[in-house]
Amino acid sequence: MEQLTWWRGAVIYQIYPRSMLDTNGDGVGDLQGIISKLEYIASLNVDAIWVSPFFTSPMKDFGYDISDYRDVDPMFGNMRDFDELIAKAHSLNIKVVIDQVLSHTSDKHQWFIESQQDKTNPKQDWYVWADPQQDGTAPNNWLAIFGGCAWEWEPRRQQYYLHNFLSSQPDLNFHNEDVRQAVLDNVQFWLDKGVDGFRLDAITFCFHDNLLRDNPAKPKDKRQGRGFSEDNPYAYQYHYFNNTRPETVSFIEDLRNLINRYPGAVTLGEVSSEDSLATMAEYTQGNDRLHMAYSFELLTDDFSARYIRETVEALEGRIGDGWPCWAIGNHDVQRVASRWGKGQATAEMIKMLNAMLCSLRGSVCSYQGEELGLTEAKIEYEQLQDPFGIAFWPMFKGRDGCRTPMPWSEQELNAGFSKVAPWLPLAKEHYAMSVESQEQDQHSILNSYRHFLAWRKKHPTLISGDIEFLLTAEPILSFIRSDEECSYIVYFNLSSHEETITLPKKDIELVLIEHGLVTGTVLGGLLTLAPYGCFYAKLSNV
Repeated sequence: MEQLTWWRGAVIYQIYPRSMLDTNGDGVGDLQGIISKLEYIASLNVDAIWVSPFFTSPMKDFGYDISDYRDVDPMFGNMRDFDELIAKAHSLNIKVVIDQVLSHTSDKHQWFIESQQDKTNPKQDWYVWADPQQDGTAPNNWLAIFGGCAWEWEPRRQQYYLHNFLSSQPDLNFHNEDVRQAVLDNVQFWLDKGVDGFRLDAITFCFHDNLLRDNPAKPKDKRQGRGFSEDNPYAYQYHYFNNTRPETVSFIEDLRNLINRYPGAVTLGEVSSEDSLATMAEYTQGNDRLHMAYSFELLTDDFSARYIRETVEALEGRIGDGWPCWAIGNHDVQRVASRWGKGQATAEMIKMLNAMLCSLRGSVCSYQGEELGLTEAKIEYEQLQDPFGIAFWPMFKGRDGCRTPMPWSEQELNAGFSKVAPWLPLAKEHYAMSVESQEQDQHSILNSYRHFLAWRKKHPTLISGDIEFLLTAEPILSFIRSDEECSYIVYFNLSSHEETITLPKKDIELVLIEHGLVTGTVLGGLLTLAPYGCFYAKLSNV
């Protein structure tokens, strides 16, 4: 049973393949680079890796525009490399989760090349096509996340096609049964290759409103960015009709039926909707939908004990028997050290944030470089690669700053990532934060990360137990994790100042210090937390 539920409370290490390690001298990371670093990843004490797209692609959106779902892009290697990656990861007891981008393809995919030719071909309705309005304008007011109208004109068909992202990423028509089956067949291909699960990109975008109704306007005070700039016109609408349609649940159930044929395989959905916490709960209810889901709720600029507590509590109040997954960083948002650290992040702060994330109820996605405390890299306009950043510069500088290469060695060229100029420049400040440098310091962020995850594995209550938040004043975040065996009370000081608080009237049996983090001290019922300090204790009255 444990093998089938390995994902509950798992720490999943996200790999952005382009930036892990370049082994063939083209300046871009590859599958062999991942393979060569699997021992390092295993040393972090994580449970799985999530590998961002490595499939054949024109790379207009760096792999999230797939032209062949069943092959490896030559930039990253070949299928033999992927087979080797699976085998080596499994030999190190690491599960392998891969991205699946189901809602859309590249415009270079053979399905779209055929569909765009005319209105009579066998795949004429595999994508979302619509006639223009009488004045020739787009079918409705839907907007694309990456800027502008979500419709692109195709002169051969004299119709528009829908793209929720780039115009080179046409949306599939999930109302077509043949499309849904073809998508499931692609998923099964990778299950047969031995993957342990899928991170489902943009899963809320699969279906669209068949009536193509206009999205209503959103008042200015309600425009909040979740994974995109608030200056983006996309935030000006309620996306009721091109996102999170009710039909999506039925497709998720079909997907789960397929996944269930492969014991231990899991699904992790990326949720972006008008009420992401409600959608996370809906998509993970029961045993016939997604195994777990995550959203952008902790990937914003909001950083306070109140915000974290209210966000997690809101989901806990809705999710029932569903299962959450939490992340404070990924390849789409500014590095957490810069986003929450506001340029003032210390090593102790990053250690505390990693511990806090891994102490919440749920599974965890930990983005490569967070174990080093990497900051957001400054990328000049002429160095930008991300089309999102190019379109919205200078108000929004895109996602390149969190995607720069991993620094392996302070002394080597390009920090040991590549022997040639890398696809994105390494930040100068990242050299001193390299793996090699931190390996030599037992108190480094890297070694603290390792020690904490090793310690966490010894305390299953922190992995699968319930969570109950305590109402504490800023900047203290506190909660109790408990199961039938025991309960732990934890405190986090989210500030750069020492804080003293009164402990609740519960007997503290044991102060847990073997995780190697800065802890608090207890005297006369008072807990004093160092700046960005952590405190874990077992409660003896449970």
